[in-house]
Amino acid sequence: MSSLGQRPHVNAYDAQTSQAQRKLMTPIRVRRAALGRAFLPVKATATIDASASIRNHPGSAAAQSASSAPAASASTSTSASTSRKDSTPDAGFEKFMEAVNSGANLVPLSKRIFSDHLTPVSAYRCLVSELDSELPSFLLESVVNGDQQGRYSFLGSCPAVEVVATRDRVVMLDHAAGTRTVSTMADPMQLPESLSRNWRPARVDGIPDVFTGGWVGYAGYDTVRYVYGTKLPFESAPADDRQLPDMHLGLYHDVVVFDQATKILYPISWVPVPEQDAANPEALRAAYDAGYSRLSRLSSRLSSALPAASLTPGDISLDLNKRPALPSSSNMTKQEFIDAVAATKEHIQAGDIFQLVLSQRFERRTFATPFEIYRALRVVNPSPYMVYMQARGCHIVSSSPEILCRVDNGRVVTNRPLAGTRPRGKDVETDKALEADLLADQKEIAEHVMLVDLGRNDVGKVSVSGSVVVQKLMEVERYSHVMHISSTVTGDLLPQLDSWDALRAALPAGTVSGAPKVRAMQIIDELEVHKRGPYGGGIGHVSFTGAMDMALGLRTMIIPDSAADTLYKYDIPAGSECPPRREWSVHIQAGAGIVADSRPEAEYEETVNKAAALGRAIDLAEQAFVQDGRVVG
Repeated sequence: MSSLGQRPHVNAYDAQTSQAQRKLMTPIRVRRAALGRAFLPVKATATIDASASIRNHPGSAAAQSASSAPAASASTSTSASTSRKDSTPDAGFEKFMEAVNSGANLVPLSKRIFSDHLTPVSAYRCLVSELDSELPSFLLESVVNGDQQGRYSFLGSCPAVEVVATRDRVVMLDHAAGTRTVSTMADPMQLPESLSRNWRPARVDGIPDVFTGGWVGYAGYDTVRYVYGTKLPFESAPADDRQLPDMHLGLYHDVVVFDQATKILYPISWVPVPEQDAANPEALRAAYDAGYSRLSRLSSRLSSALPAASLTPGDISLDLNKRPALPSSSNMTKQEFIDAVAATKEHIQAGDIFQLVLSQRFERRTFATPFEIYRALRVVNPSPYMVYMQARGCHIVSSSPEILCRVDNGRVVTNRPLAGTRPRGKDVETDKALEADLLADQKEIAEHVMLVDLGRNDVGKVSVSGSVVVQKLMEVERYSHVMHISSTVTGDLLPQLDSWDALRAALPAGTVSGAPKVRAMQIIDELEVHKRGPYGGGIGHVSFTGAMDMALGLRTMIIPDSAADTLYKYDIPAGSECPPRREWSVHIQAGAGIVADSRPEAEYEETVNKAAALGRAIDLAEQAFVQDGRVVG
């Protein structure tokens, strides 16, 4: 991932910083952040010769051992290509063995496929059908500067392992082994962290230096309780009416990367090599053959034709510039929210806190599917972090503009607070006037500076002394409908720490909690009605290389899998292959930053307007894809 909305051709899931920019942004080294975005799916595809050198990933244990190992080949390739030389599994196996002999215990097999006629949306539907609405899977895309598609997109399904944590109860599902392990842990993040600690991934030169596999999922707002323990016990949390996991992560060995610039699709299957098998040729052969079969199945699914009804075109006749309808219901009445704002201001006046982010959760019911809502959200509110995720117990549809925590392959930690908002102008002149007004608003500036200080503190907790730098301060970033004040804080991760430590230090962002953090969160527990769930947490990935890119769970819709009072529409058009449409309950949580001079009525309206903006995606999905409960098209 990269700086969010300022640089063209750079996206939130692919922080590829140019050499010239690095010089400008020193004194910290800023390497290419290995997390990218952009991808697309399939019909008739052509495979390209993907012969490429494999090497151990820089900084990995394998790379360090290989640098001193005398016999490691410098040009082994695991690409499962259709070149004349590499057209058989045997040729690929030799290269696989070279990677293992050089010290790698995770080896990627890959193909390169022409995809100039494909989209990420249709590719995802090739992997995950409409009937697989609860299958763990993800689609990650990005839009920067409001209208430029990020270069890389990612998608995957069928994780090999899942970690599902609710409070201190942790369930690990190993689908390959067919086992379910239940344990109790004070900090469930230690489980994926421990599984990641001994990874030594090989790297194929032909694959972009982006996310190609690893953990994907979310760490909800309440995972902060793992970090602060007795200061924020689960017993003090608001009521948990949805029973969603506090954390859900899937370990994806099979991932698809799409390069929007070259129109090349990369199906990738990672092959784990257990320590006991590293010197066993028969076991290595079996592992390679299994990985090769997975890669072949993945490529075949991407090349299969989509059912005609699975992706209807949809007619966009909705006026996207019209003020959206207000949310239909909330877990707080207007008066309850206003009273909570007043209580917050009393805490501020008493000196308990300086600021607090108070939120309420809106609900709307619809017969549009979660994936249709995501398709509409891509049109209504394109953002640096576009997420469609099928997690345990819910779907997540998100268009977040903000980083929670990023750690690149150069071990640079990045925090990018966003605070201060104005709508986009109807023309360039109006846009500039709104920018000037934003930068002249002392309340907005004061809130932003407070968040920058919190960001410096969060990064400083895990960084080498003296390495923390505010590289950008109070720059205006433009998105499709709004502009924000943004700053960038970086630091060099301490040698003994990893990405998970950086995530713990970042949770939760000041943007969704307040200052000082712990006291603000304690007051949030007292004033809010229900647990926040994924809202306000982190959504993203941790790669096999150890790099992390977590978006902040803002502008996010949480759609629970089922409810006891779900309605169905059975009047499907004759000849349609679609199943009956079911009703979905969409939860949209929105908050407002409360400070000493906040006006309760205005803060309430801010949350309503934020929720209504996301509700516009539901409006569009219903108009484009649903008509009286039936499929359009």
